[in-house]
This record gives sequence, structure tokens and C-alpha cells, in this order.
Amino acid sequence: MSGGVDSSVAAALLVEQSYEVVGMMMRLWSEPAIGANAPANRCCTPDQMADARRVADLLGIPFYVVDVQEHFRRTIVQFFIDEHEHGRTPNPCLECNRQIRFTFLLNQALALDANYLATGHYARVDHTPSGYRLRQGVDAAKDQAYVLHMLTQDHLAHVKFPVGEYTKPEVRQLAVKFNLPVASKSESQDLCFLGDGDYRRFLREYSQRAGQPGPIVDENGRVLGQHDGLPFYTIGQRKGLGIAAPEPLFVLRKDGAHNALVVGPREALGQRRMTARQVNWIAGAPPPPDQPVQVKIRYKAVPVEGYVHEGENGRFHVTFTEPVMGITAGQGVVIFAADECLGGGIIDDETERIGIKNGRTQEEPT
Repeated sequence: MSGGVDSSVAAALLVEQSYEVVGMMMRLWSEPAIGANAPANRCCTPDQMADARRVADLLGIPFYVVDVQEHFRRTIVQFFIDEHEHGRTPNPCLECNRQIRFTFLLNQALALDANYLATGHYARVDHTPSGYRLRQGVDAAKDQAYVLHMLTQDHLAHVKFPVGEYTKPEVRQLAVKFNLPVASKSESQDLCFLGDGDYRRFLREYSQRAGQPGPIVDENGRVLGQHDGLPFYTIGQRKGLGIAAPEPLFVLRKDGAHNALVVGPREALGQRRMTARQVNWIAGAPPPPDQPVQVKIRYKAVPVEGYVHEGENGRFHVTFTEPVMGITAGQGVVIFAADECLGGGIIDDETERIGIKNGRTQEEPT
């Protein structure tokens, strides 16, 4: 439970379905202080905790707070810093689901003799003769299957997503029906452990390397200017580079090994191939290489068509039918067939080493 409307309604639905429900909330790491203030992690502020406890009391269920501060700091916050220092753009929510929610917290729930860990994610789980399937939530605008692609058959046997069958407006209506005090509560989209939401400020304070200036170079290695630190730029960025050129230049990739920002013309942004590491296939195996699939390269990205091919060292490759812009090392790449999430991985640095020229890889014949 987070004190928000989604997890509160999830708990209420399970109580209504006669499950024996126990409310659990995680106390996560937050920055010690910013100026004169000491903000709590926004996933577990005192107000959030009070709301979750109030909902649990209203539902007549036990409520526990699990201290995960140090584990969260080591596995999520340090991961966020390390990835940026290596020139990648991480999604810490994916790592939190992998390491914290569906490992640490799930184990806590099972240790209490629970059969399931239920969350407020907008997704669905089907049990079929061939195993469990993870499907997108009914509400396409809120669907969160992307951030759950790391779940395995063992995970899916012990998780429930009660609000996945509803749209967000319907969830708020259910909160009103259940007389929950959080029915109209707004939701935060920012990284929970940033006290002020400013990741640039956070990295400058917590990393000696992240804010290190370095060269801005073109695809041939010619120095065009200087950047203020690789984490402060995004793939596809055009403005704010501080360099003059006869044609518009865009950020193509971040070379963490040389602390260099590589820029080039817009057409060089288009990629037809990418590589993923840290791979998980929910059914235990990838889709056939001749099966067209839908690919999301970030949470809010529009799915694009592609084909999956197994690679070496547990990686997989995706070949796109059309050039795709904005592929970013460190982000999740998730594979779908219709509304089923097949699995996914993390976009590898190797993707950026393929060397894109005019929408083709250098490996492809011109």
C-alpha cells in the first residue's frame, strides 16, 4: 500500500472478494536534507503513510510498515547514480520492481504465509494450460505491463493486480463506492527519492563523475564544443548544446568510456536495429524470429513493429521494419504480441556502437 488511490482500491476489492488481506507499506530511502528541510521519500511521506493506515483501518485489515531504506539506497539509488556515471539513462522504476517490490517485498509477503502479493499496477494476469500470461491493463492510458516485463512464471503465480480490469476513472469511482478518503488524491510521476524532483541537482551532489564536463564530438570524432556532464543531455536533444554548425545537430549517443557527447544530423538518429541485455522472457523463451512483435523502447513510447533474434551472452536483438528515433541505452525495451507482454530487457550500449548512418547500420549494404 502506498497511500494512493490505486493500491487502496486494490486492497478494497480483495476484501470485497473475501480474501484475508494484510496491508504492507515500504519505508524507502530519502535524501538526508535539502537546505533546512529533510524531505521524506515521496512514496512514503508521513501523509502517505497516514493515508495508507487510514484506509487499512477503514477496511478492517492489519497494516505494517517494512523498513527498506538501506536496501533501497544500495540497490536503486546507487544504481541510478552508477548508470548515469557510465553514460546510460536508467529507469529506476524497472529496477525497483525487479529488486524491491517483486523480490524483497514479495518474499516478505510469502514469509507471512501470504499466497499473493497484490499491487495497484494496471496490468492483468491470465492462467492458461501452458502457464501464466501478463497482459496489458484495460486502461491503455494507464497500462503498466511495460514496467512489469521482468516478472517470471514464479512471480506471476504469486501476484495479483486487482485494478488491471478497470480504467482510472472507474478506479476513482470504486474509491468513492468504498468510501475511501483517497478517492480524489492526485498522483506523482517524479522519481520518488528526489527530494525536489531535480535529478540534475541530485547527481551533482551525489556523484563526482556525473557532472564532469567533456567534449562534444561529431560522428568522426571531431571536437565541436564542450558538454556540462553526460546525464544532463537526452538522446535526440537539439537545443542547449552550445555549438554552432551549418546544419541542426542532435544528440546521437553518450560515450561513457570517453565522457563524450556524440552529435550528428537528424537522419542519423534513426536506427533499424538494437540490442538488449538483462533479458527476461515471461514464458521462458523468446518469440519465433519470424513473428512480428510490437516493441516499446520507453514507458510512454508508441509501440513499433519489429522482429526479435536471440543474441550471445543472454542478449537479444530487435530489427525494426522502419527506422526508430530516440533509442537510449539504459531504458527498458519491452516486447508485446497484441495485449500480451512477452518480456523484455534493458537497451544495451552495444546498440549505440552499431554506428548509424542515414537510417542504416554500417553493417547493412547501401
